[in-house]
Amino acid sequence: MKRTGSIPPQNPQGSALVLSLIFIAVFSALATALAVISETSVQLADNLRRADATRGCAESGLEVVRYWLSRVQMSGTIAPSDRFNYLANTFQGELSAAGITNIVPVQSGSTLTMSDIPLKADGSEKFSAVLTGIDANTVQVDVTGYVTGSSGALQRRIRSNCRYFQRADTVFDYGVASKGPVSLSGNIELEGVNIAVESNAYIECDSLLALEIIGNSMIAGDVKIVNPLAYVHLQGGHAGVGGETGEAALEHIDIGAPPTSFPEMNPSDFFHYANNELSASADLSTNATYNNLRIPPNRNPHFSGNATLRGVIYVQSPNVVSFSGNVDVTAIIVTDGDPNDNSGTNRLTFTGNITGHAIDQLPQEEQFQGLHEQTGTFILAPGFHLGFGGSFTTLCGAIAANGIELWGNAGGTINGSIINYSSAPITLSGNSDLHFNRSGLDQVPAGFVPRIIMQYNASTYTEPPA
Repeated sequence: MKRTGSIPPQNPQGSALVLSLIFIAVFSALATALAVISETSVQLADNLRRADATRGCAESGLEVVRYWLSRVQMSGTIAPSDRFNYLANTFQGELSAAGITNIVPVQSGSTLTMSDIPLKADGSEKFSAVLTGIDANTVQVDVTGYVTGSSGALQRRIRSNCRYFQRADTVFDYGVASKGPVSLSGNIELEGVNIAVESNAYIECDSLLALEIIGNSMIAGDVKIVNPLAYVHLQGGHAGVGGETGEAALEHIDIGAPPTSFPEMNPSDFFHYANNELSASADLSTNATYNNLRIPPNRNPHFSGNATLRGVIYVQSPNVVSFSGNVDVTAIIVTDGDPNDNSGTNRLTFTGNITGHAIDQLPQEEQFQGLHEQTGTFILAPGFHLGFGGSFTTLCGAIAANGIELWGNAGGTINGSIINYSSAPITLSGNSDLHFNRSGLDQVPAGFVPRIIMQYNASTYTEPPA
C-alpha cells in the first residue's frame, strides 16, 4: 500500500511584501494625483480671484469716472459740436478744484484719456479710462482694470455710454423759488389754482432766517429750504404753511432739502426784435401802444399814461423804469442787466393794474414773426429789481429778477413761477393773493437756458475684449 504524504505549506512572507509594495505604489500615486489636483485647484482659484479682481478694478474705475462726469454741468447755449471740449475742460477743472492729482486727463481731439490710476497703494490694482465723443449726443466710456502679481498681469475692459441730458429738476417745479429769504406779512395767500403743490416754495439762501410769515399770511403748498441751519419764523395765529398753522405748519417745511437748478437767463435772443427805440422826447403821460420797444440806457422813463405793450420790451441797463398807469401786456419784458447784480440800482416797477395776455395772441404780423412760439415767460430781468404795487388779472408766464417785491393790493393769477436770482429777499406785504397755475407747463420757458448734465445709460454696458 502506497502512503500519501501532505504538501508542506509555502512561506507567506514574500507575498505580503508584494502586496505592501502594491498598496504603497497605489497610495503614492493617489497622493501625487491629489497634490496635482490641489495645485491645479489653487491655481484655478487664484486665476478666478485675479479675474474677478480685474473686473472689480474696471467697475471701480467706471464708478469713479461716472462720479466726476456727474459733476459736469454746462449751459444749453453751448453748441452740440463744442460740448465734448467743454466736458474735457470741466472734467479737469473739477479734479483740480478737489485736489485730485492721481487722475491726469489728456485730451486729443474727441478723446480724453486717463492712464494708470491706482486703486491700491502698491499699484497692484489700477485702472485706465478713455472717454470718446462718438456723436453730438453721446460719450463712450471705456474702462480697463489691471491686476499684477507674481504670476503676471491680467486686464479686463468694460464699456458703456453716457449722453448729454437736460437736467429735469429746476425751479419751475415751484410756484416761488428764491436764492434769498422769503417774507410774507399782512394778508398774503399763496395758493394753487388747481392743486396746492402749484404754490410750493423753494428757498436756497445763506441767511439763517429763510422764511418769515407774519399776520394772516399763508402758503398753501409745502416749503423746501436748502440751508440745513436755517430756521422759520411764524408770527400770528393764522400764519401757516401747507394749509396748517402753528406746530402743524412746520411739518410742511423741509429744512436741508437737496438743491435744485436755477436755469441761466439769456435775454440776448430777444434783442433783435426791439427795433423801436424809445425817444427821449416821448410823451409818456398819454395812452400809447409800444411794439417791440427798446429802452436805451439811462433813459429812466416813467410811463404815467395807460400803456399797451406788444412783442418784446427790451430794457438796457442802467435804467429805472416805472409804470404808474394801467398796463395791457401781450409781450415778453426782458433786460440786459448783470445776473450777479443784487444792488437794486436797476429797477422795474408797476404800480398800476396789469392785464396780461399770452404771447401767442400777438397779431400775425411780420414784426412779431417767431414770437408766438416764445411762450412761458412774462418778465426776464437779470440784474433788475422788480416791484408790483397794483393788481393784475393774469400774468402769462414766469417772472424772474434779482429781488422781487409785491405790496398793497398787488396780486392775481400767475401762469408760471416767481423766481428770485438774488440773495436779496422776495418780500410780499399788504393784501396780495397770488394764485399759481402751473398746469401743463412741461417746457423750459422762453429765454431760460437749461443745464446740460451727463446721464449714464446702463443698458449700453458691455465687456469687449481688452
